[in-house]
Amino acid sequence: MTGPLQFQGLESVALPARPLELAIGMFDGVHRGHRAVVASAVAAAKAEQGLAGVLTFWPHPSIFFRAPSPTRMIMAPADKVRALGALGIEAIITVNFTEEFARLPAEEFLPYLRRHLPQLRGVHVGDNWRFGRGRTGDSALLVRAGAELGLRVVSVARVEAAGGPVSSTRIRELLAAGEMARASELLGAPYVAHGVIAPGRQLGRTLGFPTLNLEWTPDLAPRLGVYTVWLKGTKTAALPGVANYGLRPTVGGASAPRLEVHVLGDCPYGPGDEVAVEWLRFLRPEMKFAGLAELQAQVQRDLAEARKEFSLR
Repeated sequence: MTGPLQFQGLESVALPARPLELAIGMFDGVHRGHRAVVASAVAAAKAEQGLAGVLTFWPHPSIFFRAPSPTRMIMAPADKVRALGALGIEAIITVNFTEEFARLPAEEFLPYLRRHLPQLRGVHVGDNWRFGRGRTGDSALLVRAGAELGLRVVSVARVEAAGGPVSSTRIRELLAAGEMARASELLGAPYVAHGVIAPGRQLGRTLGFPTLNLEWTPDLAPRLGVYTVWLKGTKTAALPGVANYGLRPTVGGASAPRLEVHVLGDCPYGPGDEVAVEWLRFLRPEMKFAGLAELQAQVQRDLAEARKEFSLR
């Protein structure tokens, strides 16, 4: 199965000659609010036998406006493409967010899009989306500008869940706290780490709990600690497991957090395999133990708790 068509910049776009329904936004995390905007574009495209597309941006605007503390991304660009494709998006246009683009007046944004995308028929945004120089553009301005250009503009209401509006900010806070179930509820899908298994030091195997070491370096790091997870790949059904995401202070430490997964049962995966880790529940924070024996005893307790969760003996 092939993914969406991808274009870097509006100048590179070459789309089929079909009416284009375009969802616009950063879409970091592709959470339930984003999914509502995307669903609006997909439904409109189906109704007119058109093309469902997304216009998104990279890097995040905070790189320019809050350079010392830019917003950390929940989702890597490749994961965002994968998630949007699964929702029915057929083309993704990534605009390079530069200082020049940030200076584009809000009133000129839709005419700018129309010049580059002559088949554009509809624009779909969240009702709180802001754009243009000084963030002066809003959905009301888009509706007015769209009417002048013969474009339909759909402003999608914010999605509410778990006592408030769904937002990337709320999800970042939940991930930082290790609240994976609540974060996944707002995402509308499990929080997932995609990576390639790399050779390890075999220390876990020596201690009696072999682990798979994933090459995974998220921009937004979740809370360090131990989690129950599902390991997914192409070789078998989902496998229950326990993951440690941390610096491994008891065994010499690491310069950056590392993700290691111990599968509860037989595992057909090894170095070079691509897998996905779905995070389920936070078990405990990372700790520094007095020695390997103390570490081993704690891991046994972690595994026993995980087996109960998965109803395993």
